[in-house]
Amino acid sequence: MSKIVPCLWFAGEAEQAAQFYVSLLPGSRIDNIQRSVVDTPGGPEGSVLVVEFTVAGQPFMALNGGTPLPFNHAVSFKIDCVDQAEVDRLWDALLAEGGEPVACGWLRDRYGLSWQIVPADALKLFAGSNREGAKRPMQAMMQMVKLDVGALQRAYEGV
Repeated sequence: MSKIVPCLWFAGEAEQAAQFYVSLLPGSRIDNIQRSVVDTPGGPEGSVLVVEFTVAGQPFMALNGGTPLPFNHAVSFKIDCVDQAEVDRLWDALLAEGGEPVACGWLRDRYGLSWQIVPADALKLFAGSNREGAKRPMQAMMQMVKLDVGALQRAYEGV
């Protein structure tokens, strides 16, 4: 059991959001759905109040709080992708049905939550011992919206 669990506030779509998030990665599941025993700002008695779910081993809680409170970039979730195919798959899934691309591997999904879809080796390129080589993929990334694994590697190599 994780001691710290991020709680995501939704106006009323906590269950739909949790179902969407668990569909993205292996090791994901809905753990518990708690229905309200009284009327709350998030809904009437019997409606979904809290959804506990796990995405790729990380526990989360989604709360139907009633009042819409928009997410912002101050909190985002980074997904380390093994290859370009995983970057592409997750990018497309998170943009579906109203998501919005931002820049440098960032996007906002249909619920407004910010994600960083990053090749797992990207940070190694930026921190490589070849300082000039490390600058090139960082500069290349600053021009990208969705990250391109091959282009970042080629930039590091100076190709």
